Amino acid sequence: MLGFIGRTVFLPPGGIMSSSPTTGRRTVRTPRPGPVDGTVALRRLYLARFAFALLWAALLLPNAAEVGPLTAALLVLYPLVDVAAAVIDARSSRATGVAPGLYATIVLGGFAAVGLVVVLGSGVPAVLRVWGAWAVVAGVAQLVVALRRRAAGGQGAMIASGSLSVVAGASFVLMASGGEASLTGVAGYALLGGVFFLVSALRLGRVASA
Repeated sequence: MLGFIGRTVFLPPGGIMSSSPTTGRRTVRTPRPGPVDGTVALRRLYLARFAFALLWAALLLPNAAEVGPLTAALLVLYPLVDVAAAVIDARSSRATGVAPGLYATIVLGGFAAVGLVVVLGSGVPAVLRVWGAWAVVAGVAQLVVALRRRAAGGQGAMIASGSLSVVAGASFVLMASGGEASLTGVAGYALLGGVFFLVSALRLGRVASA
């Protein structure tokens, strides 16, 4: 807070007061969030993704044999959460050059949710085909984002996660043609993805405190 004759001016945290040499007007500039702020925000997002994946897998695993009401809700919820996380990430990462990959994630997640709604009544094999196709393309998008973020640190696990998502997605499509199709692998896929988020969050914590 700065006091002037006849009035009081409040500065936001970190705000900088400057004066124009020509007009004499005073302006307040608030610094943009720096790399450390972005790292902290990304770490929190990764921790939230880990917690969600853990809970989601725990709920899906006992109901993986068939597509009941709870299973159906969980299947549609997962890509929607992926979309929401990508939206949050994109808003805080506009200056880092990763936004296009995140926008692709948003679009792909939306299509996946709609596709799952359409095939839920067709049984587990149909769900596996849609989920597998989404896992492949979403894995590619995640890999692109992680590679562009390598300089920020903590992205090794995300690179591995994106790569394994492509492989897992292809295996889901193949599994759909088997005689005993089950969603157990999908629960494991989500759980492993959550572990990768946790590893990246821990690595980012070291970067932020360095």
